Amino acid sequence: MRRVTGLAARTISSSVAIHPRLAQSMAITSISSSEPITRRFGGLPEISTPSFAGGFAGIVFFSAAAASSLGQEVHAKEMAHKFNPKEVVLYQYEACPFCNKVKAFLDYNKIPYKIVEVNPISKKEIKWSDYKKVPILTVDGEQMVDSSAIIDGLFQKMHPEISKSEDDEETKWRKWVDNHLVHLLSPNIYRNTSEALESFDYITTHGNFSFTERLVAKYAGATAMYFVSKKLKKKYNITDERAALYDAAETWVDALKERPYLGGSKPNLADLAVFGVLRPIRYLRSGKDMVDNTRIGEWYSRMENTVGEPSRIKE
Repeated sequence: MRRVTGLAARTISSSVAIHPRLAQSMAITSISSSEPITRRFGGLPEISTPSFAGGFAGIVFFSAAAASSLGQEVHAKEMAHKFNPKEVVLYQYEACPFCNKVKAFLDYNKIPYKIVEVNPISKKEIKWSDYKKVPILTVDGEQMVDSSAIIDGLFQKMHPEISKSEDDEETKWRKWVDNHLVHLLSPNIYRNTSEALESFDYITTHGNFSFTERLVAKYAGATAMYFVSKKLKKKYNITDERAALYDAAETWVDALKERPYLGGSKPNLADLAVFGVLRPIRYLRSGKDMVDNTRIGEWYSRMENTVGEPSRIKE
């Protein structure tokens, strides 16, 4: 697999020279990703996030089947006692990779949540907040911002007994996600006019746009981002955007070291981060090419099955 060197591990500046209102609508790109990027496309000690249905050892059972069932029930009740919010609300753009990181964590841990789709132009849905970027998560009224900070905060609420190191494998790869992998998305999904239109068709179909905004965003946005993606290639010294994406996918598979997940037998926060940011592009041309031309497909399918159905509350 050809490696592409010189890829920057820095964040994409928010001051790209396009109309600011239009840039807000491009939630799938790393440009409009609302993250004050200071960390991570990275890993820490291999701490697997236990599910709410995990079993309890040391309980006396009448049969193996009864043991498993009772253990899961007891553990679920204990987890509910530790973290049982009455209302969780995610303010998001549907196609935003950082929002999808948060959703991957919520879905995997079966935390019920409501979604408020933010209009990327007016942002009227988050006028109540001093923080004007997504994702924003409220937990029983408490505001949480920045995808990695949100995930860290939720993890600590669920597992107050666990302290994390900043130098372990999981943290390293979480940083890699935010500081490298995410920056490869824009050059790939906007690499030519047909893919740019495909990407904006997805963004506008799944986003909170009026009819007029949808038309303007799709065609004007696709055109603008096609040219922006060329500047990003130069900025990050990317000579072949597909090769760079394939290289990142292979780098991630190598990091697994033949384990089912980076976390071992269960996904950890780094697995969820990689899965979350790739989920918006998986069925676009770039995502299909990535799966067809690298070894990441098996892991991705395993993650889809493990994360399971969204725990979103539909209203």
